[in-house]
Amino acid sequence: MSSVHPVTDPNTWGAGIDEAVNAISRGGLVVLPTDTVYGIGADAFDAEAVAALLAAKGRGRHMPPPVLVPDARTLDGLATDVPDAARRLVEAFWPGGFTIILRAQPSLAWDLGEMHGTVALRMPDHPAALALLRRTGPLAVSSANATGRPAALDVDDARAQLGEAVAVYLDGGAATGGVASTIVDATSDTLRVVRQGAVTLDRLREVADVAGPDDPPADAQTADDAGEPEANGG
Repeated sequence: MSSVHPVTDPNTWGAGIDEAVNAISRGGLVVLPTDTVYGIGADAFDAEAVAALLAAKGRGRHMPPPVLVPDARTLDGLATDVPDAARRLVEAFWPGGFTIILRAQPSLAWDLGEMHGTVALRMPDHPAALALLRRTGPLAVSSANATGRPAALDVDDARAQLGEAVAVYLDGGAATGGVASTIVDATSDTLRVVRQGAVTLDRLREVADVAGPDDPPADAQTADDAGEPEANGG
């Protein structure tokens, strides 16, 4: 049976974080608050757990979940050939509502779905999410909703949509962001927004040369080719 734990106070959330860590280590699913929307997470390196995440959402392997990380230092362990412009964007907008699609490290033993050699990475700006990530390491996290429905903005909504498929629900109150992260594809010569969200294109362009989603493509790469997430755990 699923359990629910409040994680609004760092002084009292220890038991809830412990329970979530234990669930992740057993291959279970956890719903967690982020700075954007609620997310459903699994161990990024446990293929069966990731498959269970996709099944809980009613989502196919053609839409692999993004990966949430505890800090920017994790970037080079999970991605390769990171452009300087992408690093500047990460430095400017992590932690926060910004997801970057990069070439995945080919040596990593993971299966997030049909990744096409890419991975979407984000560092959330939420204390409870970061507390969990520091204990578990990278988590595959997608928005906490059944595919085709709006992302959950509180635990009650997440439970109504995902039910007993989730082992542990971490209740951080109402999501304060409410807007999914902006996604930038950095796997080709031209950095391009493939989903507009929390970080505006104008803010991105203050840091790096980024094409908008409607700008003419510089090459044949498309968002689907890069494994664009439906929504990232925020």
